[in-house]
Amino acid sequence: MESLLPIIIQLISGAAGGNIAGSLMKNLSLGTVGNSIAGILGGGLGGQILSMLGMAGGADAGLDIGSIISSIAGGGVGGGALMAIIGLVKNMMSK
Repeated sequence: MESLLPIIIQLISGAAGGNIAGSLMKNLSLGTVGNSIAGILGGGLGGQILSMLGMAGGADAGLDIGSIISSIAGGGVGGGALMAIIGLVKNMMSK
């Protein structure tokens, strides 16, 4: 169960990151539900990418403060980035 906690943190912070990015970039926003879904996916991807790069925050990370902060940062940034990319693609397709 302990190895699942960083992933859960990444997913939750990804949803938050997606919604924060959506509120900052209203022209790319997908709505609350869309921002959350894109953020959750991006949070999971961001955390896994950090883990593959050897940084803390993957499923095998411990529960020290550094790995928790890394999970939050990786999830939030990944969630915001994926939401922005999806919003940009959606806007380009609608034109």
